[in-house]
Amino acid sequence: MKTVTLDCRGLTCPQPVIKTKESLEQGNLRLEVIVDNDASRGNVTRFARSRDCEIAIIEIGDGCYKLQLQAGEGSSRKQDLASDDYSCELTVGSGLVYVISSASMGRGSDELGWALLQTYIQTIKAVEPLPAKILFYNEGVRLVAEESGALDALRALQEKGVEILACGTCLDFFKLTSAIKIGHISNMYDIMTAVNGATKVASPF
Repeated sequence: MKTVTLDCRGLTCPQPVIKTKESLEQGNLRLEVIVDNDASRGNVTRFARSRDCEIAIIEIGDGCYKLQLQAGEGSSRKQDLASDDYSCELTVGSGLVYVISSASMGRGSDELGWALLQTYIQTIKAVEPLPAKILFYNEGVRLVAEESGALDALRALQEKGVEILACGTCLDFFKLTSAIKIGHISNMYDIMTAVNGATKVASPF
């Protein structure tokens, strides 16, 4: 019987569970799922057992695990994921604040800098602890008011309790106030209060 390998290293939950679910529903009966964090290991294990799969967990080093799944009766049936299948135990760090004050990460190519900045924001959710707040000002407000690869990541962070604040003066300057798609319109007092109260401020610039 063919074994299908799913290399899910570098993926944050619920992506490893989703890939496992899709593979089972495609009729694959034997899977090897490789993950590189405890949350994904636990989530894939719970999901596999909920689908009547036998599972063996092998630690392969460097914080990685190989999960060997043997499908059982009903494993390939299609159904929605339950929240317990992908709950990620990431904590919000009350003293950590991220500051995004530009629409470009680093110096040189603005096009490359824009792409890097979106990737930076997408990666925040994978690094513990999560920030308590993310502050956007100057051209950084474009990330919350224009279509970008960062919006879905910001929505996910907001759902986990991360507060997203965008400078109102900056939105007005760039004529983006009515275009804001995520977070709350803020002011300099709130921004200064957040920075002064932070135990750590992180920025990609």
